[in-house]
Amino acid sequence: MLTAVNEYLVAKMGPLGPLAAVGLLGILLIAMVLPTILKKRVDPLSKLRESSRAGGGGPASGKSPVKKSLRAERGSDKLDKFATFLEPKTEEEMSTSRLKMTRAGYRGKNAVRTFHATQFILGIFFLIVGVIYAIVASATGEVSTTQLALAVVIPGAVGYYLPKYWVERRVQKRMEEIQNGFPDALDMLLVCVEAGQSLDQGIIRVSKELNAGYPALAEEFEIVSQEVKAGKDKISVLRSFSERTGVQDVASFVTVMIQSQTFGTSIAEALRVYASEMRDKRVMRAEEAANKLPTKMTLGTMMFTVPPLLIILVGPSVYDMMQLFANFQF
Repeated sequence: MLTAVNEYLVAKMGPLGPLAAVGLLGILLIAMVLPTILKKRVDPLSKLRESSRAGGGGPASGKSPVKKSLRAERGSDKLDKFATFLEPKTEEEMSTSRLKMTRAGYRGKNAVRTFHATQFILGIFFLIVGVIYAIVASATGEVSTTQLALAVVIPGAVGYYLPKYWVERRVQKRMEEIQNGFPDALDMLLVCVEAGQSLDQGIIRVSKELNAGYPALAEEFEIVSQEVKAGKDKISVLRSFSERTGVQDVASFVTVMIQSQTFGTSIAEALRVYASEMRDKRVMRAEEAANKLPTKMTLGTMMFTVPPLLIILVGPSVYDMMQLFANFQF
C-alpha cells in the first residue's frame, strides 16, 4: 500500500511529491497540537519551586507565591494566550526588544508580541507559498532538487526577516530625523529659555513648534514634558529621553543638562554653547555628504557618459575600417 501511495504522489507531484506530502502533514499536525501545548496546565510542583526561588515565598514562609511576569496581562488582547510562544523568555531580551520597537516608533504594550506574531505569520505564509510553487514546478517540468529546496526555503526566510528589516529601516529613519532636527530644536529651546521661560515650558513649546517639520522629535519632547508633569525625576526623564532616541547628539545634550543642573551653572549659557556646536556639526555633516558626491558620481558618469562618447567618436572610424576590409575581401 505504501508503494502505491508513493507511486501516486510521484506521478501527481513529481519526484519530491512524497517529501512535500510529509511536509504538509507535519504542518497540519503542528497546527492541531499547538493549541493543546499552549493550554497546557502548569505543574503545581514546578510553580511552587519557581516561587520559592523568586522570593522565598511559600506555605512555610507565610508569603503568597507571586510569579513575576515580563508581559502585560490584558484579557482583551487576542495574542495573550500565545505570549509565551511569541515573546522573548528572558528579561534582558525583552527589554532589548521593547527598546528597539520604541526607537522604531511603536510604543504599544504589545508591540513586541505583535512584531513576533507578524514574523511567525509571514514566515509560515511565504513558506506555504514556496511549497505550493515547488509542487506546481515539479509537476509541470523537470526541476532539480536544489532549486525546489531553494524555492521553499528562500520565501520562508524572506517572510521571516521582512518585519525585522522594516523595523530596522524605521529605526534608522527616525534617528536621522531626530539628528537633523535637533539643532533647530536647541535653537528654539535657547530662545525660549532666554525669553524667561523655564526649561520645562521651553520643551513644551518646542514640541508644539516642531510637530510640522520633525514629528518624531516633537513626539519625544512631548513625552519628556508629560513625564516631567507626572512628577518623575528630571534626571531620569532626560536619561530615558537619550535611551529612547539612541542618537549621540541627544545623549551629549542630556549629559550637558544633567551636569548643568548638578553643578548649578546657567542652563541658558550651556544651551548657547551646545546649540552652536550642533549647528557647526550639522554644517560639517553637510560638507561631508557634499564631498562624497564626486566619488559616488564617478561610476554613474563612467557607465552612462563614456560608452556613448566612445560610440560617437570611435564609431565612424570603426565603420569605415569595416567597409575597407570588406572591399579588400572582394
